[in-house]
Amino acid sequence: MRRRMPRPKDIMPLVGFRKPRFSATRRRLESAVTIDDLRDAARRRTPKAAFDYTDGAAEAEISLARARQAFEDIEFHPAILRDVAEVDTGWDVLGRPAALPFGIAPTGFTRLMQTEGEIAGAQAAEAAGIPFSLSTLGTTSIEDVKAASPNGRNWFQLYMWKDRDRSANLIDRAAAAGIDTLLVTVDAPVAGARLRDKRNGFSIPPQLTLKTMLNMARQPAWWFNLLTTEPLAFASLSRWPGTVAELLDTMFDPTVDYEDLAWIKQQWPGKLVAKGVQSLGDAKRLADAGVDGVVLSNHGGRQLDRAPVPFHLLPEVVREVGGDLEVHVDTGIMSGADIVAAVALGARFTLIGRAYLYGLMAGGRRGVDRTIAILGDQITRTMRLLGVTCLEELEPTHVTQLRRGRA
Repeated sequence: MRRRMPRPKDIMPLVGFRKPRFSATRRRLESAVTIDDLRDAARRRTPKAAFDYTDGAAEAEISLARARQAFEDIEFHPAILRDVAEVDTGWDVLGRPAALPFGIAPTGFTRLMQTEGEIAGAQAAEAAGIPFSLSTLGTTSIEDVKAASPNGRNWFQLYMWKDRDRSANLIDRAAAAGIDTLLVTVDAPVAGARLRDKRNGFSIPPQLTLKTMLNMARQPAWWFNLLTTEPLAFASLSRWPGTVAELLDTMFDPTVDYEDLAWIKQQWPGKLVAKGVQSLGDAKRLADAGVDGVVLSNHGGRQLDRAPVPFHLLPEVVREVGGDLEVHVDTGIMSGADIVAAVALGARFTLIGRAYLYGLMAGGRRGVDRTIAILGDQITRTMRLLGVTCLEELEPTHVTQLRRGRA
């Protein structure tokens, strides 16, 4: 083979120096191409106790592992030679448009994960044209979320408290703020055993013990933000000395039943959705009770370990009650392909919790934007590769659920 010295005109087209990025946050988020990448960035920037509260689940965390495995076991069946130049990723959810088939799930103590908290989530959701859900245990008030995202579609998640007057007050405030959908959580009569929190001594707010002070040296930016912004505030309390599970056990009412749900329905003027449904029988009874939707969910694996996998329940619940109410699903979603598979099997909508919080911890509002962008790009690409141009074209024939670990 003959060789020669390279000429400058041959080399110059190969030179591709990138414009320098002086913002560490921008570099970090631009390098993240999956939700797992955001998770890695979040872990590096967040104290262990706060990260584990987000990342962890109940007991041996089997429920969460199985939920994620269910999505990994999807087999897609694409159609070829279809014009997919234009793809529409939106449709109506509970009577109003959503630009993407997912929204932000309610998460508790969110400003503890990153100080921008619920405001970052609500504003990112508003910009993307998707719903944002505020938790009863959120760290921003209903009114402040509405003020921060006045044109956004805001939902509110309700835990029924032992103090019914407090629950009624939250319902009234949500209605007055223009919240259009109430998510009533039905799978939390008591708190699950979240062992990571116990082992970490996780409390609200974090206590300045010797252990946490040593942690400050490793996470100075997180602690600086926590200590120099508004103190954590909640709808229900200003301080709690125990673990999160102990707090929840003082609040949750194990006597809640269908009569209480009927009472909520009488009080609430908007759409009513039951979140935490884990059986076909309960879905049928809720349809008879007149709710507008159900969320198939095992609380992200954070309540009963070894609970049913929501994605596995989806086809039969849609088949039996899908004509009477909307069926949504959460738990284990880590990619746009997971969302596409859920829609193909009949889900009208999906909710993301951890994926949103990973983005928030990795980069605040910009990190949440990045989460939404990653999932949106994955949804669009998956739809194109399947040969569909809109959500309505997704069908069960596009997906096979492999039966690993199925009864």
